[in-house]
Amino acid sequence: TVIHGMVFFKQLLQTSANFNYCQLKINDWGMWQVTGALIKHFKLYMPVSFTLSSYRMFQVMRFAVQEINNSSLILPNVSLGYEIFDHCSDKFNFQAILNMISRNGSIQVLRCVNEYLSKVIAVAGPFRSMESMTVAPMFAMNLIPMVNYGSSSSVLSDKWKYPSFLRTTASNKDLIHLIILIIQHFNWNWVAFVSSGDENSQNGLQLFKSQLKDTKICLAYAKELNEMSDHYEILQQLEGLSIEVIIVFAGQSSAVTFIKSAIKHNIHNKVWIAGDSWSLNKNLPRLSGIKAIGTIIGITETVMPLPGFKDFVYLSQTQRNNRPSTCEQTPSRQTCNQACDLCSDVSPEEIIGENPSYSFATYSAIYAMAHALHNLLLCDIKGCSDNVTVYPFMLLRELKRSNFTILNRHIEFDSNGDPTSTSYAIVFWNQSGQAEKVGSYETDPTLDVPFSINNTQIHWYADQVPVARCSPECSEGFAKKIDGLHQCCFQCNVCPGMTYVNYTDDPYSCIDCRKTEWSKPGSTFCTQRSVEYILFTDPIAITLMFSTGVLLALTLAIVILFALNYDKPVVKSAGGPMCFLLLGCLSASSISVFFFFGKPTVTNCVLRYFLFLLFYTVCLGCFAVRSFQIVCIFKMATKFPKIHSWWVKHNGQWWLIAIVFVLQLLLLTTVFTASPPTPVSDMTSYRDQIILKCAMRRTVIMFLLLTIVLASLCFIFSYMGKDLPKNYNESKANTLYLLFLILTWITFCTASILYHGKYLQLFNAMSVLSSSYSILFCYFLPKCYIIIFQPQKNTQQHFQGIIQRYTQNISSK
Repeated sequence: TVIHGMVFFKQLLQTSANFNYCQLKINDWGMWQVTGALIKHFKLYMPVSFTLSSYRMFQVMRFAVQEINNSSLILPNVSLGYEIFDHCSDKFNFQAILNMISRNGSIQVLRCVNEYLSKVIAVAGPFRSMESMTVAPMFAMNLIPMVNYGSSSSVLSDKWKYPSFLRTTASNKDLIHLIILIIQHFNWNWVAFVSSGDENSQNGLQLFKSQLKDTKICLAYAKELNEMSDHYEILQQLEGLSIEVIIVFAGQSSAVTFIKSAIKHNIHNKVWIAGDSWSLNKNLPRLSGIKAIGTIIGITETVMPLPGFKDFVYLSQTQRNNRPSTCEQTPSRQTCNQACDLCSDVSPEEIIGENPSYSFATYSAIYAMAHALHNLLLCDIKGCSDNVTVYPFMLLRELKRSNFTILNRHIEFDSNGDPTSTSYAIVFWNQSGQAEKVGSYETDPTLDVPFSINNTQIHWYADQVPVARCSPECSEGFAKKIDGLHQCCFQCNVCPGMTYVNYTDDPYSCIDCRKTEWSKPGSTFCTQRSVEYILFTDPIAITLMFSTGVLLALTLAIVILFALNYDKPVVKSAGGPMCFLLLGCLSASSISVFFFFGKPTVTNCVLRYFLFLLFYTVCLGCFAVRSFQIVCIFKMATKFPKIHSWWVKHNGQWWLIAIVFVLQLLLLTTVFTASPPTPVSDMTSYRDQIILKCAMRRTVIMFLLLTIVLASLCFIFSYMGKDLPKNYNESKANTLYLLFLILTWITFCTASILYHGKYLQLFNAMSVLSSSYSILFCYFLPKCYIIIFQPQKNTQQHFQGIIQRYTQNISSK
C-alpha cells in the first residue's frame, strides 16, 4: 500500500526570476518518478543562489521517509510517498497549493470534510512564517494538517485562523523569553533589537516589546533591516546611544550581511545575541575580524544527532552522481532526487557540516505524520488495516493527540499546535570559531531548573561580563528619578528619613514608613519603632518607689511621735490636730508616685494627677490657714477682737480647709470627667521611638490656679509673721519649702520643654516626691528634732518665756 499525500515545501533556489516547480511522487511500486520538470525562467545574467541549509533539511526529510518505510513497527505494510515543491516567493505557493487541494483537476466547495478526499492528506512546511500564513488558510478549508518544521511566528498559534496548523519547532514566544532570560541573567537593561522585514522577525520584535513590560529591560533602539538599509548609519546610531548588547533577530541573509558590515566598519567590543536563524552559521565564524566585534552568544534548538543520517547522505550522493543529470533521462523505476543542476556540486561533507538547526524539527514532523497514520490504520506487528479510508481531518485529529518519543525526545502538541516541550541550547562562538554550548533552556514546566548558563565557559572580550546599562545602578537607599523617556535612564536621589525605597516593587519612589516604623536617610526598609515607657523594674523607678516608701514610713513615724507628744507645746505650735491632716494629705499625695510607672492607662493617668493635685493642694491650704492664724493671734486679735472671737469660736481654720478641699475636688472632678488625662503615643518627638505617656489638657490651668493662689498666700502670711516669737515663727520653714517647691517645678517645666523621652515621667514623679519631701524636711523634721533631742524646749515655761520676751520687745518699740 502506498500512502501518497505528504507535501514538502523547501526553498532550494533563490532568484528574482519566475520559475515553476518540480513535482515528484511515488508510483505504484513505491519508487520516485518525475511527473514534471523544473523549468527555470530567468535571464542568463541573473545569479542563482543555492541554499545549502534548505537542501540539508530536504535530505533529512528523505532520510526520515526511508527509515519509516524500512521499519516494520510504524507502518509495516504501508509506504509513504511525497511530493516536493520548491518555491522562491509567497505568490508561487499558490500553484502548488491549488494542485494539492484539488481532486482530478478541480476544487469542490465542501459541506462536510468527510465528503471529499483531496490529492494530499498532509503537508510538511513551508519553512518561513510568512509563506505558512499565506497558504495555511487554504489547507484549513479541508482541514488538511500542516506539520511545520521552521515557521516560528506566534501568530500561527491562533487556532481560529489556522486550525490545521501544527509545528515541531518552538514558537517565537519561547525564543524571545529565552533572550530576555539571558539579558536578565547578566543584569543588562540597555539593549538594541535589529530585525528584518520578514514576518518571523517582526513577530519576534512585537513579542520582545510586549514581554519587556514586566521586566526592567529597556529597548533603547529597534531597527528593521532591508535592502535599502544603511548599515553604517545604523551602527553609528548604536555607538551614539552607548548600546553594548545588540539582539540580531533577523533572517540569515540579513543577519550575515549586517555582521559583515559591523566587521567592515570596525565596530568593537559589543555583545551580539544571535537568533536561531544564524546562531550556528558555519561561515561567519571563519571571517577575519569576527573576534574584534565582541562576544557572540547564539540561541538554537538543541541539536539532536540523527543516527544513520551521515551514511544516508554519502549513499544518496553516490547514487545521484551515477544518475543522468536531467529528469528526462531517468530510466523507469529509478528515483529522480530533483532536477537541480547546482545540487550536483554539493559534497556529502558540505551537507553533513551545514547548519543542523532545523534537522530534528524536520525529522520529527515526518515521524509525527507516520505515528498518526499508524493509529488511524490500526497498525500492529502483523500490519496495517487496508479497510480504512484516511481523510485529512482524521489525520489532523490524530496528530493533535500525538504522544510518542523519538531519539529520547518527547513529541506532543498543546492546544495551540505548538510542541509542549522544546530544548534550547545557548552557544558561545569561541576563539576557534566553534559554537560551544554554554547553557540550556527547557520549556517543559515540570523541570525544577529550566534555564542555566555556565558563565565560566564564556570568554568575554573584556575578560569580565560587560556592563550594558543606561545609568549606573543607584546606591542602597537611593530612589531613581527617570531622566528622559526610558525607565533605565535615571538620576539617583537619597530617600529622606522616615521613608524607604523598595527596589522590588517601586525603585522610583521613596515610600513613607508606617506610623509605627522609622528609618534613617537612605534606607531600603523601615524598622519597627520601639515602644517606650517606664517599667516597674526600671532601676530609677525602683529607687523612686523605695524613696516613696521611706517618705510614707517617715510620715507614719512623725504621726506616732506627734500623737505621743500631742499635749506638748511643740505639737500645739505646729498646728495640733492640723498636723495629722497635713501628714495624711502628704502621704496621700506621695502615693501618686506609684502610678507613674508601667504602661499608661486611663486609670493610672487620672490617679497620678488627681491624688497629687487634690491632697497637695489641701497641704498648701493648711499651711496658708496656719500662717494666717498665727498672724491673726499676734497681730490682728487686738485690732479686730470680734473677728478673732468668731474665728476661734467657729473654728474658722477648718472651714477654710474644707472649702479648699471641696473646691479643688469639684474642679478636678469636673475637668477629669469632661477631659481626663489619657494615654497617648508620642510619635513626633523621636523618629525611632513611640513614647507612651499621659496627656494633660489645657484645662489643667483651672485647678493649678487654686494651688498657685494658696502657695502665694502661704508665702505672704509667712512673710507677715517673720517677727513673731521664734517658736511660732514659721516663715523660714515655709519660705524654704516653698522655695524648694518652686525650684522643683520650674526644673520639671524646663525639662519637659527640652526633653520628651520616656524619662520625663520620672522627672514628674521626682517632682512630686521632692514636693512632699520639702514639707517633711523643712517643716516637720525640725520639730521632731526638738521633741527628741531638745526636750527642754518642749515645755510650757519655755514657750511662755519666749512670748513674754516678744511682748516686751513690742512694748519697748
